[in-house]
Amino acid sequence: MPLPQVCIFLALFLKLSILTIQTAFTYITGTISELYDEREAANIAHIIMEHLTGMSKLDRIVHKTKILSPDQNNRLKLAIEALQRQEPVQYITGSSWFYGMELMVNKDVLIPRPETEELVEWMVHDAAHRHRLQLLDIGTGSGCIPLALKKALPDAQVSAIDVSEGALHVARTNASRLRLEVNFIHMDALDAQQVATLPEFDMIVSNPPYITQSEQTSMQERVWGYEPSLALFVPDNDALLFYRHITILAKSKLQPGGALYFEINEALGKEVVALMEEHGFQQVTLKQDMFGKDRMVKGEISD
Repeated sequence: MPLPQVCIFLALFLKLSILTIQTAFTYITGTISELYDEREAANIAHIIMEHLTGMSKLDRIVHKTKILSPDQNNRLKLAIEALQRQEPVQYITGSSWFYGMELMVNKDVLIPRPETEELVEWMVHDAAHRHRLQLLDIGTGSGCIPLALKKALPDAQVSAIDVSEGALHVARTNASRLRLEVNFIHMDALDAQQVATLPEFDMIVSNPPYITQSEQTSMQERVWGYEPSLALFVPDNDALLFYRHITILAKSKLQPGGALYFEINEALGKEVVALMEEHGFQQVTLKQDMFGKDRMVKGEISD
């Protein structure tokens, strides 16, 4: 049966509330096939079905003929409508995985990316055999970075700041759910008077806004249309805005031997390195992510 006929047939099933787990999965992939390639559509369908049923992929295979309840049918319909609007699946389910942790996410925070896990791994590697470190994350969003650091370095004292109260609510909720102690602070990293109140740290990290407004045209709508612009974009005429302010902050707040870590726009690697060197950071290292793109920078303060 051709795909359009399959979708019509399954739509009738949905209307009649007799969808099974298997037919619901097929219905999801069929309705989003023009928006995503086959593999991504299947992955999204698995995420939605696990969210709806609470069952693992294996359990759903075993129980593929189980009929969805009326409530599950209604939630499926809402999920499909959101997917067709190109809303990210993580916002539909309200959760995203990062560093082995299931995090709550909503439209107040960015969806955590796998590349950011590499930044965390770099810091954890550098922190090996060091104890009672003081760590700070700037622009924490969902809290993914400081929570991952606290998970990997349980004796570290971890703090995080964000200008968004909505983001801090999400981060604090995640910390509570995961039973990880992180000190979340409402603060604007661009306000010199506010950041002056911060203590000193051994490591500072930030994944700040770094996409210029002109780059928005080349981005997928499901990113810029739903994720918070406050956490994404910088002016075209000042792409280094946050890197500059955070570099100056870190220079005054890092203890001797401390280090500053950034996630960066792949097009700005050399510029960020030059900026950090200009402000006195040493052994500044530009590192590529798993895809070979310039994605992370580290600079050190001399002892």
